[in-house]
Amino acid sequence: MSKKMLFIFNPRSGKGSIKSRLVDILDIFVKGGYEVTVHPTQAYMDGLKVTKKRGGNYDLIVASGGDGTLDEVVTGMLTAGHQHPIGYIPAGSTNDFANSLHISRNMLQAATDIVEGIPHAFDAGQFNDDIFVYIAAFGLFTDVSYETNQDLKNILGHAAYILEGTQRLFNIKSYHLRVKGDEHEFNGEFIFGMVSNSTSVGGFKRLTGPDVMLDDGVFEVMLIRRPKNILELNEIIASLLGTSDSKMIEVFKTTGLTVQCEEEVPWTLDGEYGGEHKIVSIKNLKHAVQIMLPKNDEVPLIHAPE
Repeated sequence: MSKKMLFIFNPRSGKGSIKSRLVDILDIFVKGGYEVTVHPTQAYMDGLKVTKKRGGNYDLIVASGGDGTLDEVVTGMLTAGHQHPIGYIPAGSTNDFANSLHISRNMLQAATDIVEGIPHAFDAGQFNDDIFVYIAAFGLFTDVSYETNQDLKNILGHAAYILEGTQRLFNIKSYHLRVKGDEHEFNGEFIFGMVSNSTSVGGFKRLTGPDVMLDDGVFEVMLIRRPKNILELNEIIASLLGTSDSKMIEVFKTTGLTVQCEEEVPWTLDGEYGGEHKIVSIKNLKHAVQIMLPKNDEVPLIHAPE
């Protein structure tokens, strides 16, 4: 008896790169014993709606697109209470989460790893009433991903983020925040903050700190204070490049975080707009989702299943 798969893909991600491989991907799924239902996303949040409504009827949900597409599928699964594993075929311009798990960039290999692999549990995040897979962030550069035109992102890739971001450097917005984690509590003026479960952000490594595990129940937090002069700015840059520590950057691990501000702060969740909030409560949802990964390889950043 065939197992049932719901395959949700974003036809615009990564210059539409999946279109030329779609038949071969479906062939791998069918040969792997799956009866496949295919759904190309029609609009923003369509993947979430379809997953939420129909995901409970399938043995496996596979998402293909960028991190935003994966976010929609995971959010749909968790908000609807579906327990089935997911597979991920990265097809976006950045794919931070796939890079963290060393999921193959070759779409056909990624499809093969899904049908031949085993499920591994990983952590997700709750952000007030929303869900994120690997990052919640605010401040400098964080609006770039959802304000940059999709076609520009497809053509320029990482350069699109950099080109948009450099235009903001001379008009840095800061927020006066009160921050409370498991063992940390402080306040101040901050220009950037992120709560992550990933080894890279925006395709750039070094930002999320050492000893990152994707299933350990804790997030990595980075908060950058507003520099008062060029010396403090240089200190921040040197620290981000990994050459020194800085009192201008708060870095710690926590299972949860509360962030308060007197004004509305725009947030981004997995590279997509997450709304404006005065109070944010973030919780780590340990082992909330299962993802299919290669059976015989040592999976980086994931503890071996018991």
